Amino acid sequence: MSFLTRLRTIFTLGQGVIRGLPDARPGDDPIALFRDWFTAAQRAGLVLPESMTLATATPDGVPAARLVLLKGVSAQGFTFFTNYDSHKGRELAANPRAALAFHWPILQRQVRIEGCVERLSPEESDAYFRTRPRGARIGAWASRQSEMLSSRQELDRRVREADQRYPGEDVPRPPFWGGYRVVPARIEFWQGRINRLHDRLLFERRGDGWEAVRLYP
Repeated sequence: MSFLTRLRTIFTLGQGVIRGLPDARPGDDPIALFRDWFTAAQRAGLVLPESMTLATATPDGVPAARLVLLKGVSAQGFTFFTNYDSHKGRELAANPRAALAFHWPILQRQVRIEGCVERLSPEESDAYFRTRPRGARIGAWASRQSEMLSSRQELDRRVREADQRYPGEDVPRPPFWGGYRVVPARIEFWQGRINRLHDRLLFERRGDGWEAVRLYP
């Protein structure tokens, strides 16, 4: 972390811990606030500020959580990409609800998101897939994500086969791989404060808008 980045981090940390979260006003947009916080995390020099915990559950309520990378945020929601046949993909097919959690500890900030999940269109998934390095695109074809693997050699063999099948830069997106969007119904912002008297601001979807309330720490 550079000296300038450290100064930015200290400045951002001081703003949050000392000033805290102001009360929400009618019409405040939690997506805009998330973007502000995400930009602050990027400027602070944090490693992979886009990493987020994705929690899913089976229809009978058995939970699972893992870290994935945020690949886009818009008024419609938060997007990530994976193998449709993976553990999380199968759970989302059976129970299309999820929770996300971001934690930027040096800034003493967390964001929690809950909502329904929908697949991105094939065109959206194709557009993102083309931006991935060739090796990652080949890897998407080679990996039977979450299935049992007999040995590393088997995976290496599947990578070689995919590499030979698509020798150039034009590696198409596998039909079993693509994007999801978490459409938020609830977004909670957590700002650390002294004496553990933290600020928590919860936005809940109400029709086309949002209603915000403050929570006890």
